[in-house]
Amino acid sequence: MCNSQVHRNFWLALAAAALLIVAGCSNKATNEPTTTAKKVDTAKPAATAKPAPVANKASQPTTMVTVPKGTVISATMGQTLATDKNKVGDTFAASLTTAIQVEGKTVIPKGAHVTGRIVKVKKHEMKVMLASVVIHGKSYLLETNSVPGSKSQAKDTDKAKANKDVTLLTAKSQLTFKLAKSVTIPVIG
Repeated sequence: MCNSQVHRNFWLALAAAALLIVAGCSNKATNEPTTTAKKVDTAKPAATAKPAPVANKASQPTTMVTVPKGTVISATMGQTLATDKNKVGDTFAASLTTAIQVEGKTVIPKGAHVTGRIVKVKKHEMKVMLASVVIHGKSYLLETNSVPGSKSQAKDTDKAKANKDVTLLTAKSQLTFKLAKSVTIPVIG
């Protein structure tokens, strides 16, 4: 029995050694080309090295720019809002009508997607404000003043006849807001 246990331990030790040798050889084989490639790259003279091309704007350095309080932001409504359909807290989509520039640099491009929020709704009154803007795929919070909607006699709809006056903001309406608080946004360049 002692003899079989010795053989078993011997074979386990041999198997473990074989695994370590195979693992070591396998690891060495995958590292060798990388090591060789590094040696070749470092052996090149600096004068012949070419700079890597810029792949996209995301890899370019960014500068943070603060858009000051009071900056005028003009936006075009993307949908119609009405006091008989919408409530406080509802959001809406819009886009910038003009680019926002600070010190000659475009900080927020024309056409940038903005999200607004309804802040007041009464039978004959509606106020909205801008809540955020999307730049380079990232959303930035905005805090603007609120802007009133206009009273409209929309006589062509049954609801308007029943309600007489409906305050609404129609799609493609242009609204002008002012930043109530400055916002810091990255400028790529």
